[in-house]
Amino acid sequence: MRDDHGPQRRGLDATDLARVAVFAALVAALGLPGSFSVFGGVPITAQTFGVMLAGAILGPRLGALSMVALLALTAAGLPLLAGGRGGISVFVGPSAGYLIGWIAGAFVIGLIVHSSARKPAAWRTALAMLVGGVLVIYAFGIPVQSVVTRLSLAQTAMASLVFIPGDLVKAVLATLTVSTLLRAYPRAFRRTWRSSERQEVDAPTPPAG
Repeated sequence: MRDDHGPQRRGLDATDLARVAVFAALVAALGLPGSFSVFGGVPITAQTFGVMLAGAILGPRLGALSMVALLALTAAGLPLLAGGRGGISVFVGPSAGYLIGWIAGAFVIGLIVHSSARKPAAWRTALAMLVGGVLVIYAFGIPVQSVVTRLSLAQTAMASLVFIPGDLVKAVLATLTVSTLLRAYPRAFRRTWRSSERQEVDAPTPPAG
């Protein structure tokens, strides 16, 4: 089985595109329960959990692409964000930076999880979720929210502290989910992992369709 995240990158095939679509749909589905807003009008949703899974399972390239696909469909008017939000208007609101941060966050998560030829330990997966799924997304979200709401960066950062407990819970759940998949269904990652003793080769992925 070929390593989809190794140094020699290959072009996208039908299975890659299907996986991108599945994770874009997963993030959209996680918005169905809705959301609630805090200071500055930024909604708290379960969708970041899907962003974390997309980056970890698909890898940096496809993880980021799945978020690009989701946001492109959202910009086209589909109500794919929590609360049935969609259209160009969401990209000029206080949550716009967080949405763009989903792309960068999924990419960074994928880089960290897939940074070695060996199966990632739980600590590396957890680090990926915290760095890519929390810090990177906040790094994009807080400055944009500050500009839109006309609050200082310090005020916006303080207001954003309300997100931390929920994001930590999502990071823990994503870490547990990925660790479970690595043990129970490594083919979900569509790549070859190496153990400390020998190279572990997963069974080939069946052709799409």
